Amino acid sequence: MNIAYFLTPKQDTAYLYDDYTVRQALEKMRAHGYTRIPVINREGAYVCVIGEGDFLWYLIDLNGPEGVSMARAEGLKLRDIFPLRTTREYKPVRIAATRAEVVRVAMNQNFVPVTDDDGSYIGIVTRRNILKYLTAAGGILSENDSTSGVKKPSEEGDGE
Repeated sequence: MNIAYFLTPKQDTAYLYDDYTVRQALEKMRAHGYTRIPVINREGAYVCVIGEGDFLWYLIDLNGPEGVSMARAEGLKLRDIFPLRTTREYKPVRIAATRAEVVRVAMNQNFVPVTDDDGSYIGIVTRRNILKYLTAAGGILSENDSTSGVKKPSEEGDGE
């Protein structure tokens, strides 16, 4: 089985374009309740993952005589931020990656961006999807385990 089984496709994920302003990016992240989100360019190529901390540290670094304001942030594009500051690199994998590769990467990040062979962003694999698969396939949760608080994938509907 390839990693496409775990993939949440691009159309079902939130992402930012690298020409979004800081304000647009923060508003979209807030609307979705995300602390980290993939960034792509207008051609669809994966660029990076940016997080709240990246914005915070960038705005602190900008804090000069004018101070920091949302009005000032409206003129800043994401592509101006991430070459200078991303606190943590989220490594993407190609769609042809093995399950073992994806699991290794997912151990250090909440989700794994997935690209095609040309580097275009096609979706993400979440730790949740990996754990749901392992739970269902390996019988990690027993039918009588009511203290776990975790439902088997068959009990959740579409869940995403």
